[in-house]
Amino acid sequence: MAPTASHSPERGSRVNPTTHHYDADPGSPRSGAAAFVLDGHGVVLQCTASALNLTGHPVHELHGRRMAELVIGPGPWDRIDEEDSWRPDPVEVRTFVRHRDGLPVEVDAEVMFLPPDGRARLLVCAVPSAAGRRWSEDQALIRALFTQTRIGLLVVDADLLVTRANLNPGFFGLSAEELASRSPRGARFEEILVPEDAAAVNERLKRVLETGEPLIDWEHSARRLSAPELERVLSSSGFRLEDPQGRVIGVATVFTDITEQHIARRRLALLHTAAGRLGQTLDVTDNAEELTGTLVPDLADLACVDLVEAVLQGQEPGPFSSGTPLRRIATASAGGAWPAGVYQRGEVLRARDMESEALRDGQAVLAPDLESLREQLDPDPERQRLMFPRSATSALIVPLHARGRVLGVLGMWREGDRVPFSPNDVPLAEEIASRAALSVENARRYTSELRTVETLQRSLLPPAGMEISAAETAGTYVPAGTAAGVGGSWYDVIQLSSTRVAFVVGDVAGHGLGATATMGRLRTAVQTLADLDLPPEELLTHLDDLVIRLAYTEPASTGSGGSGVVGATCLYCVYDPVTGRCVMASAGHPTPVLTSPEGHTRSVDLKPGPALGVGGMPFEPVELHLGPGSVLAFYTNELLAHAEDGAEDGQLRLLRDGLDAAVAAGGSPADIGRAAVDHVLSEAPADDVALLVARVKALPEGATVAWRFTADPSVVRQARELVTAQLAEWGLEEMAFTTELIVSELVTNAIRYAGPPIGLRLIKDKTLICEVSDPSQTQPHLRRARLTDEGGRGLFLIAQLARRWGSRYTPSGKTIWTEQALGAPPEIPLGVF
Repeated sequence: MAPTASHSPERGSRVNPTTHHYDADPGSPRSGAAAFVLDGHGVVLQCTASALNLTGHPVHELHGRRMAELVIGPGPWDRIDEEDSWRPDPVEVRTFVRHRDGLPVEVDAEVMFLPPDGRARLLVCAVPSAAGRRWSEDQALIRALFTQTRIGLLVVDADLLVTRANLNPGFFGLSAEELASRSPRGARFEEILVPEDAAAVNERLKRVLETGEPLIDWEHSARRLSAPELERVLSSSGFRLEDPQGRVIGVATVFTDITEQHIARRRLALLHTAAGRLGQTLDVTDNAEELTGTLVPDLADLACVDLVEAVLQGQEPGPFSSGTPLRRIATASAGGAWPAGVYQRGEVLRARDMESEALRDGQAVLAPDLESLREQLDPDPERQRLMFPRSATSALIVPLHARGRVLGVLGMWREGDRVPFSPNDVPLAEEIASRAALSVENARRYTSELRTVETLQRSLLPPAGMEISAAETAGTYVPAGTAAGVGGSWYDVIQLSSTRVAFVVGDVAGHGLGATATMGRLRTAVQTLADLDLPPEELLTHLDDLVIRLAYTEPASTGSGGSGVVGATCLYCVYDPVTGRCVMASAGHPTPVLTSPEGHTRSVDLKPGPALGVGGMPFEPVELHLGPGSVLAFYTNELLAHAEDGAEDGQLRLLRDGLDAAVAAGGSPADIGRAAVDHVLSEAPADDVALLVARVKALPEGATVAWRFTADPSVVRQARELVTAQLAEWGLEEMAFTTELIVSELVTNAIRYAGPPIGLRLIKDKTLICEVSDPSQTQPHLRRARLTDEGGRGLFLIAQLARRWGSRYTPSGKTIWTEQALGAPPEIPLGVF
């Protein structure tokens, strides 16, 4: 190390002690080095032009002046003539130069001794200390940047040729051998990176060269040309380089390898995407399609989902083993089309031994090199179809495992030059598969519950079409088009006594099993009350009381699938085909639409009462007279509920128009119902819809006859004779005996216990109906008479002779009715008399 001398301004010197400040920027004109050539006496023989910047004196003023006059303090130039003053090595000196403006300038000088045989004896190179320190720092910084291995540094010239780089073994995935054989210096990016990555880098660096705008934290792919299958992502920042004259000489780029961070962020983003897409639907197939759509192309080039057949039916899958049938229900390909030669969507495949053992235990099957695996399993064509798309290079098979059961299999493949699947991909695939399996399991359970509800509802609703003496009916049910599925809409057709019929339509709030069960309970209650032959308003009052009692005795339903009975609606209508009389009342339910035989369609003028369970208000009935062929359409409010605000009247007009056209076309009630629903619903409804269409009929002329009698015992004989004559007219002479017994007993009881007027009516339908009316409100009771009783056997006798019998209240009293099957009379059991 050369000796170093340090000198300070002389004590007592009259120069200003303030040091002259020089700009440390190396590009500043005053920061350059100056060189002086001295003779043996320390006199300046020559100097460079930059000495002006250092001393403030022109060059010609410096020639011939002693160096001691220019500096403050001693230096090697003071003893040049001494014999031992010559040294072979330079001497570094820190001293002060007297500037022309009087301020000292701190300089670092390097003094080199010249051979003593010439006039020139010293060469002094001086530079301001500030500039020297900056230069040293710059050199240290450049040295540090180009020797460290954590941050990459690349310098390219104006032609984008690499001039300097700090690539070391291990950085950027390079080995020492690769660096030795492929140095990046003098190369273009096209010779280092794959074409698409090189083109992107060239484009960005050209923009920096042209605009001077720096490049900040640009994340880009940088796959090496020598190993294109290895993913590499860099974060680069660059700035333009200019010389002191402002000429552009290149671009310096600083970059870091963020491949691992990029992969981690991409995996986290994929998990986030999967969490947002999976489980948004309760359809098994939709969840499978969302899964494959999430994975392709971010994780795989090909993906498919194969589910156990039982899962698709909503059933719990059995043990997963070799031979378990699977159906491919979802596929996705980065290239668009699913490859040929492998199982297609909808096809059934069977699990193989190797895969089923691992998948049954919840383990993924990883095949990073399919080419070698193809050779091992070549004789097995089924496995080839199962695992080996022609273009695939690696595979990853993951079980869809939920609640201890394997629901199916997720298959993924990568193609071409893409990095093969590795063990690092397995945890991500298993995490996504676990989320997907839970979504599929929830969809399976929903499917199971939906099918249970649908089965229950079908068992609770009457047949879709019925044809009875009073009417021809057909019901149409449309489930909700959303995940809500089956709801609480219902209808019923109940045959009453004396060929009358009741039409019922109702709606329970909610969906699922709870709503269906509530609907079933209400339907059963209505059927029970209808058997009492109550008027519509009274039946709804009893039903309302029942709902109120249920609301108090049972806890309120909770949960989205639950349904409370309070707030349900119901419309009850009774039609008599003998008289054409129709009476109806409503508990919060929409009024039906009526189309007359002449083709006029209107809404029935009925004022609905409060919904069931509200109480406090009466249900007001309305009475109509319907001609044969009139069509009644009873519907639930959801048929019009999808209309926009204020547009429900328009939807009702649309329904009336649809019914009018369908009735005019002369179709059956089933045809009318389908046409009306299609006319009103342009899309699947948000809630379930029920529509009951009834075309009423009248009994044929002569199928009924009626008489009125006084309360005289002699009329019993007259009644028997009239009945016998009428049965003979109808060709039912074989039924005369039993019918006479029934009429005798009923008329005798009316005379004895009720009084006049007494009515008698016979109706010939599919059965023979006999009715006796009286003004009494006392209901008859069936009992078994004791041997000592003189009477009490009349109703018991009637119960033995008639197939059915009963009584109903009327506004003027009551009516007792019986039904007998047409044909031969029944055998009368011994002991009846």
